[in-house]
Amino acid sequence: MNAEAASARVVLERRRKPDWLRVRAPTGDALAETRRLMRRLNLATVCEEAACPNIGECWQQRHATVMILGDTCTRACAFCNVKTGMPGPVDPLEPVHVAEAAAELGLAHIVITSVDRDDLPDGGAGQFVKVIHAIRARAPGTTIEILTPDFRNKAAAAVEAIVDARPDVYNHNLETVPRLYPTIRPGARYYQSLRLLETVKRRDPSIFTKSGLMVGLGEEPLEVQQVMDDMRVADVDFLTIGQYLQPTPRHAEVKAFVPPRQFEAYAAIGRAKGFLLVAASPLTRSSYHAGADFAAMQAARAAAVNGAMPAPDALRA
Repeated sequence: MNAEAASARVVLERRRKPDWLRVRAPTGDALAETRRLMRRLNLATVCEEAACPNIGECWQQRHATVMILGDTCTRACAFCNVKTGMPGPVDPLEPVHVAEAAAELGLAHIVITSVDRDDLPDGGAGQFVKVIHAIRARAPGTTIEILTPDFRNKAAAAVEAIVDARPDVYNHNLETVPRLYPTIRPGARYYQSLRLLETVKRRDPSIFTKSGLMVGLGEEPLEVQQVMDDMRVADVDFLTIGQYLQPTPRHAEVKAFVPPRQFEAYAAIGRAKGFLLVAASPLTRSSYHAGADFAAMQAARAAAVNGAMPAPDALRA
């Protein structure tokens, strides 16, 4: 086999998903009903826009991650399937619609994320605040997790406004190791994202903080461990690690399909470094099992305060 053929074979093997990444195609009445509800309320979901592999499982259970501020992002990250361009105006009815969706689905826990809106003076922070207030009014029993962008050049004021609205969980993903930022996340800055997470904890230590990484982009295990250390310095409570999957041929290439045993090792290392919770598996995503994870974080924090070990089912990997 010549060098060119060997290289082509390697690329093919990288793109062919191993058995541990294969999921069933989404089907079922609950999935269709969730999609109809989102369309009726004119809401976008990151489940659809980012082509999440877990959409079938989550939507069948009536769990959806709502993406506010439209469906068009002002950035073009190499890993992300959300369309980019100039977004339209912010929908003033969006907060009410999100709250209505939470109430109709009977959600115990909801995850709210957004596209990047560098075109807005506050980066869209005000819409997050309005959504949190609307959910509190319409579905007071629903706990709220937000996954925000980095609010480039306006982070401090934007983050403080959202923290003061008191979501239960504040998530901001670092996504990858610092070395890969110029190619994978060129519009963002690693240390700015770390400072954002630090700002949340400094402003309100009671809010759980969360951040996530994709692996399989060419990072080294020691680089992943260094990111864990940086997160712990920022007092991040919850770490998620999942396999990067290439959405289309124009996106960043999968350099490796990380085997489950490596995720197990990352989870063990993360717990040893002091995270309240670590979710690490090939199919882990930021909002996958978010409700159960929130309950587990509460149990882990209570156990730590009381000086006891949490129950085994309170530590997911």
